Amino acid sequence: MFRIRIFFFASFLLFTAAGTPVFAQHSETKKERKERKRQEKLEKRNRKKKKTALVIPAEIDAKARQASESFFLDGVKYAMLEDYPQALESFMQAYKMNPTNAAVNFKIAEMYLNIRKENEALPFAKAALDLDPENSYYYLLLGQLYASRQQFTEATNVFTRLLEKFPQEEMYYFNLADLYLAQNKIEDAVRIYERAEKQFGELEQIIFRKQQLYLKQNNLDKALAEGQKLIDNNPTEPQFVMAQAQILGSNNRPDEGIALLNRLLRSDVPEDPQVHLLLSDLYRQKKDTQAAEEQIKIAFGSPLLSIDDKIGILVRYMQQLPNKDLEPTATQLATLTVKAHPSEAKAYAISGDIQALSGNKKAARDFYAKSLKFDKSHFQVWQQLIVLDAELGENDSLLAHTEKATDLFPNQAVVWFYNGTAHLIKKNYSKAAKALEFGKKLSADVPELQTQFNLQLGDAYNSMKQYEKSNNAYEAVLAIDPNNIHVLNNYSYFLSVRNQDLPKAKEMAEKLLKMAPEESTYLDTYAWVLYKMKDYANAKTYLEKALQTSKDGTVIEHYGDVLFQLGKKDEALNQWQQAKKAGGASDLIDKKIRDKKLYE
Repeated sequence: MFRIRIFFFASFLLFTAAGTPVFAQHSETKKERKERKRQEKLEKRNRKKKKTALVIPAEIDAKARQASESFFLDGVKYAMLEDYPQALESFMQAYKMNPTNAAVNFKIAEMYLNIRKENEALPFAKAALDLDPENSYYYLLLGQLYASRQQFTEATNVFTRLLEKFPQEEMYYFNLADLYLAQNKIEDAVRIYERAEKQFGELEQIIFRKQQLYLKQNNLDKALAEGQKLIDNNPTEPQFVMAQAQILGSNNRPDEGIALLNRLLRSDVPEDPQVHLLLSDLYRQKKDTQAAEEQIKIAFGSPLLSIDDKIGILVRYMQQLPNKDLEPTATQLATLTVKAHPSEAKAYAISGDIQALSGNKKAARDFYAKSLKFDKSHFQVWQQLIVLDAELGENDSLLAHTEKATDLFPNQAVVWFYNGTAHLIKKNYSKAAKALEFGKKLSADVPELQTQFNLQLGDAYNSMKQYEKSNNAYEAVLAIDPNNIHVLNNYSYFLSVRNQDLPKAKEMAEKLLKMAPEESTYLDTYAWVLYKMKDYANAKTYLEKALQTSKDGTVIEHYGDVLFQLGKKDEALNQWQQAKKAGGASDLIDKKIRDKKLYE
């Protein structure tokens, strides 16, 4: 909806006509009374000529005027408190006693407008202007009401009259031009700007608006001519040269834009990195990739180009990663950003993002850590750092970083998950369970996270020999995700180790092998369930299959145990010795080797 901004002076200034107080503050003299009656007769004659729709009594006595003034002042107070309905009621009371006062009509119209009753506001706005055609605010209000109702012809007439009466007011030219634009009368709008230019000279705002209209008309020559005016009038302002170059580039004339910008760079105007950014865009438009990259690197090397501008550009690169062709440039720009802004946390964080998207996890992790040295308040950076710690197996860092993060972000469930995981890896099982249980409560409404917490809790409680809690955690995962490989593996293996519910353990292990029949870890799990069920021959078969791809000490030790049960003691001893060399065997491995005997 078209709307013209109106700035109102204090209401007591509006409550006047041609500078003379409407409400007398003292007793009238004989001479004043005679003059008042003469003015009222004149006003009456004028009103009859204008045929206003509002009924206006011929005479208003002093007492009625004073009462009207009192209601008016009450209305002003309510309006200041933004109690527009109450203000309207007071102004209407003032109007009943003195309908000939322009300010009363104006305030009634204004209140109706404030409560969005434009239809009711219109007759009062008309009356205000009829009663006092010298007050510019009355034109503005009436014009706004017409415009809001899309009665553009009427609004245009009001603003045309306003401009004729107050040609020295710059704002009114723009108001009238905006009205023409609302009607898509571009030529009329240009004509108004040309009038304004004659009145005020070549003002930047006027030239700029004319230029935009010429561009809308696809009149490039006139638009460029207006742009040249801006350049000529502001020879030390690079922004106007850049605007001209942008227009040239947008109209498939990048060479001219480049020439314009290069002339600017050779001038005495202080260097602006935005010029190099624009040059980069124009060279890219010409498909001159090398020149485009050179210019953007110059811009990024300047501390005058804000960190936020640089990040905005780097984000666009990030959106295209991973991309082997773009990664070198993105990395170089990120490096230049850090060099130009060495104390900005954002510079290191964006560098971390680019490295992470390019697959350089170690470098990404280091950048995130540096970012947090300057600003510890950004949770996303902590999260990225922690996830990379886990992926890189940096368990000490994972524990240290999650300990700090839980202090800073105690309500973030994912931090507690990784903290619990770190304690689990470090065999701090009690601390792991405590962290995981707390995080689980925080993620009660996120089923996916609940599954992850229960998965880790199953492992933690098993290590704490709290087997019922471990089983419950695993069952909770399988209830949501019956094919969870981690749980099927660990749950079945731990049951077999404890010699508990071996048929259930076998069922889960078989399901596991159907999903991943070649995975050595799962083959070992299934074999160990068979071993516990004293099916040594089949256990041997599955362990031999596992050993085709695995050199893990646990698998080798299990194979030795199966051989021992099958009476092949020398071969069993050989496998135990190999398991010890491979690493990862049980605590009983030395005893088995020394005594040449199976211990379980």
